[in-house]
Amino acid sequence: MNNPIKYPYLPLGREIKYVPADNVFMKEAEKIRNELSTDYLVSTGSVIVVGDKVVARGANQANIKNKKIREIHRKGICVRKILNVKTGQKYWLCPGCGDHRNHSETQAIEDAKKNGANIEGADLYLYGHWWCCQPCWDKMIKAGIKNIYLLEGSENKFNDDV
Repeated sequence: MNNPIKYPYLPLGREIKYVPADNVFMKEAEKIRNELSTDYLVSTGSVIVVGDKVVARGANQANIKNKKIREIHRKGICVRKILNVKTGQKYWLCPGCGDHRNHSETQAIEDAKKNGANIEGADLYLYGHWWCCQPCWDKMIKAGIKNIYLLEGSENKFNDDV
């Protein structure tokens, strides 16, 4: 029996697609995460693809200005974790978990705007998470992103609630 994944949020009429780890665009999203993410607790990277070309990149950013607090967050100490807050909820408790403006999906869309790329009908590949929050979905839909791709097995690999 096939158990569908229960995402914390998925817009009506939309779906998440999956690709293997050796997919060239997923590998690029992983590379961007490894090189550019400043949120070491939940690091993510995204690339936006038009045709067969990456036109924009983004990685999530921890919005912690204080160096000591940022180091504590990198070690996995987070108010949301301590309080056992489920994924996708109460981001306001921890500036390191940030709001959607610091998520990799939003960062990639902003990169596309900066580059003057037309992303209507484009695909977004996200590495490092197993779903997209409502504000990110809203921003992707408004930007014209057609398909969202995640890593096969991401619902287990990146889901702290499992």
